[in-house]
Amino acid sequence: MEALVLTGIKSLELKEIAQPEIKPDEVKIHTAFAGICGTDHALYAGLPGSAPAVPPIVLGHENSGVVVEVGSEVTNVKVGDRVAVDPNIYCGQCKYCRTGRPELCEHLSAIGVTRDGGFEDYFTAPASVVYPIPDNVSLKAAALVEPISCAVHGIQLLKVSPYQKALVIGDGFMGQLFVQILQAYGIHEVDLAGIVDEKLAMAKDKFGAKRTFNTMAGDKIPDSEYDVVIEAVGSPKTQEAAIEAAARGGQVLMFGVGGPDDTFEMNTYEVFQKQLTIQGSFINPNAFEDSLALLASGKVDVEPLISHELDYATVEDFLNGKLGVVSKAVVKVGGEEA
Repeated sequence: MEALVLTGIKSLELKEIAQPEIKPDEVKIHTAFAGICGTDHALYAGLPGSAPAVPPIVLGHENSGVVVEVGSEVTNVKVGDRVAVDPNIYCGQCKYCRTGRPELCEHLSAIGVTRDGGFEDYFTAPASVVYPIPDNVSLKAAALVEPISCAVHGIQLLKVSPYQKALVIGDGFMGQLFVQILQAYGIHEVDLAGIVDEKLAMAKDKFGAKRTFNTMAGDKIPDSEYDVVIEAVGSPKTQEAAIEAAARGGQVLMFGVGGPDDTFEMNTYEVFQKQLTIQGSFINPNAFEDSLALLASGKVDVEPLISHELDYATVEDFLNGKLGVVSKAVVKVGGEEA
């Protein structure tokens, strides 16, 4: 079968490799679509994702496909099922797993990071992380359940109520997801700050954002106005802006992934005086079922956000920035007919 293999820093090679064999508790999946996200950019550049990736490795941790083989111990899926796959595999034995915080697992492994992922025709996964998808959800949309679930996990770490006003900072793919998911969780007003007029317009016209701010064009985010602020960029400037935008008693979710050495400044008196909660968010434990339900209900719509459908040959061009502005890219492997 064909596989796009990360062989070194900024080096991907298309290779013919043998199909993987399954263990008794695993399934083999014919890949339909595999999403590409910032983690893949980092791994391609030699930086860690949720865990370090050691070449040679097949990337692709946002995956959908069709089950073609099941192990002798598998009971939750069967051959022919259309599925989405949670890439994160927890040990179940460390103190974090045993105290209900598996995302902090000391022995975390991940499909497409520490074991071969979806940039190949067939991949394997433990049955415990494989989820059948509803009939009304396409395989293309299902490939993006993983990023939806990361956003859902972040919101689940907060206390959200309908009366609240929320601001999302960042008009990229994740920011657009947060605009939709915050409303699905009942928040009555969600605003979006970003830098691209077309993306801001989509958030307002299609996804229900009430107000938008183009900070590149000079729009000013209101100070001390928002009960919930989602920082979905990961830059010191936007992290500082998130603190400033939070109202008294506000909650700030630091979701955007900054550089390993990045820092930002904040006024510690402001944190005290406003009684702020500043919350980090890492990966996506126990969020796949909710994410699939959001897709099936139509409360979250990802397909309008997919700007590029790639094949193996164009993945490296995308990772090298040769394709211009990309909202969200997916690799079509087997496609809807997988």
